[in-house]
Amino acid sequence: MQRVLILGSTGSIGVNTLEVLDLHPEAYQVVALTGARRVAAMHAQCCRYQPVFAAMADAAAGRELELLCRASGLKTQVLCGPQAIADLAQDAAVDVVMAAIVGAAGLAPCLAAARSGKRLLLANKEALVVGGQLFMDAVQQGGATLLPIDSEHSAIFQSLPTDRAQWPALIDKIILTASGGPFRTRDPASLAAVTPAQACAHPNWSMGQKISVDSATMMNKALEVIEAKHLFGVAAQQIEVVIHPQSVIHSMVQFIDHSIVAQLGTPDMRGPIAYGLSWPHRMASGASAIDFTALSGLSFEAPNAPDHAQRYPGLQLAWEVLAAAEGTPAVLNAANEVAVQAFLEGRLRFDQIHQLNALTLERMQFSTPTTLAALIALDLESRACAQQALRYFTQ
Repeated sequence: MQRVLILGSTGSIGVNTLEVLDLHPEAYQVVALTGARRVAAMHAQCCRYQPVFAAMADAAAGRELELLCRASGLKTQVLCGPQAIADLAQDAAVDVVMAAIVGAAGLAPCLAAARSGKRLLLANKEALVVGGQLFMDAVQQGGATLLPIDSEHSAIFQSLPTDRAQWPALIDKIILTASGGPFRTRDPASLAAVTPAQACAHPNWSMGQKISVDSATMMNKALEVIEAKHLFGVAAQQIEVVIHPQSVIHSMVQFIDHSIVAQLGTPDMRGPIAYGLSWPHRMASGASAIDFTALSGLSFEAPNAPDHAQRYPGLQLAWEVLAAAEGTPAVLNAANEVAVQAFLEGRLRFDQIHQLNALTLERMQFSTPTTLAALIALDLESRACAQQALRYFTQ
């Protein structure tokens, strides 16, 4: 019986994880759940799964959850604050950590899980984008088992041999696929008028607001390029992105003999979640099988084609920040989180998200942080810089 902690259990990845676990009650026990502010959703999960612990990042939300759990007669111990969440990630009562917190807020608990040798299912790409080599060192030093859950990185992982030592000699190129989001065929000149509702209406995947907007700008793919570099130990020049609108091929590996291995599946996050939970074996996920006879075809497009280059200017930033100082990806991530939130709140146009990211990168002094405290300080400084730059667009 594997004891599971879900970081970010009320989000889309967290909910999908619980659905997979429901299929295998004999093998997994939900011992802890964490969230940010969605008290009603967390209380419902506590009633259903009766975890030993539940933690809310927001103190007021934690107090409200505590009252609801006591009123419901639950024995779940309610904790509050980011430190409590990080403590749960390294608790001896936890075997498996699903890291599904969105954004840089997931870095500290991911580091805690890595340092304590957990099976760490990484759906929080920002932990690697921000943490970089510091995070990978923690995985190695702690003896953690790091398993990627992003559909693209899971696909690459599934396409490679289980012996990681073989990877450097075998990999010629990693090919990340991208759907192109909801504006793949839209006139780039019209993007200034995009609304948050339109940006969050992904054609293939059901995701939260932040990742949906990142998919529409293709910033999610820029972050995935950075993540892939660290996960698979390749050079930035060995990573390529191709637009694949059908989202059937989740990503590919080209080997040194130029043969390519690809992983295919329906656009359903329960697939990679189940693989991460059961690796090196496989188990039922609840995802539907592909009906190849129902496919009209599989197509591919270059993201640097003229129109696409105008639609997705932020994609190129991935290679630019990887060529800069170690902390530069953390600056990009912080700026993008500020930009996306401002867009969702109606304070920034969709086409200005990339402009704000680029301006923040221009204005920041770069460094190579070597501790968690230094990374947090860089993240805060970058957010402050982005907030200051935001005034330029909202005057």
